[in-house]
Amino acid sequence: MRDDRRLQAFLWIHVSVACFFAAVSCQSDSSSVVLAAYNVSAPAGSKMVLQCVSSRMVWTRDKVRDRQRVLHWDMYRDYPAYAMERVVDMFSSGEQRIYTSYNLGRVGVTPTAFKDGNFSLVIKDVTMSDRGLYSCNLHHLYCHLYDTVRVQLNVTKSRRKEQRFWDGQKAVFVVLVGSTVVLPCIKRQSVWTDWSVEEEDQQVVHWDHQYPGVTRDRADRLVDMYASGEQRSYGPLFLRRKMNISSHAFSEGDFSLIISDIQPTDRGMYSCHLHHHYCGLHERREFQVSVDPPLIETTKPVKALPTQEKEATKAESPRVVAVMLPDQTLHFLLLLGYVLISFLLLAFLIFIAITLVTRRRRAKEFHPQASMRSNRSRSSSDEFEMDVTEVNVTEVNACSWEEREFDYKNNLLKEKAHMSTQPKVIDLDKEMQKFSK
Repeated sequence: MRDDRRLQAFLWIHVSVACFFAAVSCQSDSSSVVLAAYNVSAPAGSKMVLQCVSSRMVWTRDKVRDRQRVLHWDMYRDYPAYAMERVVDMFSSGEQRIYTSYNLGRVGVTPTAFKDGNFSLVIKDVTMSDRGLYSCNLHHLYCHLYDTVRVQLNVTKSRRKEQRFWDGQKAVFVVLVGSTVVLPCIKRQSVWTDWSVEEEDQQVVHWDHQYPGVTRDRADRLVDMYASGEQRSYGPLFLRRKMNISSHAFSEGDFSLIISDIQPTDRGMYSCHLHHHYCGLHERREFQVSVDPPLIETTKPVKALPTQEKEATKAESPRVVAVMLPDQTLHFLLLLGYVLISFLLLAFLIFIAITLVTRRRRAKEFHPQASMRSNRSRSSSDEFEMDVTEVNVTEVNACSWEEREFDYKNNLLKEKAHMSTQPKVIDLDKEMQKFSK
């Protein structure tokens, strides 16, 4: 009972939210979307083609309706390497296909999904093996629409850890083991509903014209065309004849407007509206048209008849000398360019000169040969002077020693001569040894 009440509550919340988004989407779809805007000009009297080609829409009738809309629910597991597993398929006829016997009666989508636009996946008795990344894939093959909604399902054993949040790219559900969870996937646009009227009335193209200064809501309707081939033209007869679209527009997808003999009164804003109400496509392309003066064709000069003389033809035909005057602004720019180039060349030469001077100075600083030679010469002279002084000192010392020895000997001889008269005998050799010591 509690699980059923929870499931009903979840469905009620999803339905209310989906209704709100459906209302917003309906309001946004009321006005068509401008896909392109062009500025076109043509000379008066010429023919103009305003191209409005749509390769996005398929303008053919669909006979197999139940197989064109399909829903896929896939699951991606973390191991091995996000392996994809198909959970359930559902077609617009209500047929469902569940791929695993374990999920029978436990996993499914509401049978009225393609009527109310709620494609949410219901999982009962959640187990740890159910966790993974789920993707809801909606395909409309006829309208060439493909939508994908991703939901991350995590399973926990603690009731406190239950939560739901948005991680910036997808919704994340953390649910309790054994509970029931509803993974949301809602698409309530009219593209997921069945035909309410005939398909031929669902596809239509409009061409409108706005004169300068006229608002879009007061534009004049030019052409209406339906997929059934019905075509309506508005305005005077001459206007209906000069502005029209091809009768094979819906089979070829080319809805271009052809304007013949365009005049200055045809200028203004032209808009091509493409509507596919069943597929929910509303597109508009705008063309701002301006009309230039008509082209004047130059007549060729009349050739002279064979009977006329060449001199007469030369005198009659005026000579035109073409003189090309340069534009003042261009001439000024050229002079300015020359001045700038010369200034740059002069600066480059100055830079080269400065670099050469600095290199020479650095070379002198790193190779001081002359100073080394002078220092060597000075040191050699000093050494020579020192040697000379040392020799002189030694010679003087030797001479003084010899003089002292000579004087001492003379004194000894005198004392010996003087003492010879006395009885005391002095040994000269001993005295000389003492003196030497």
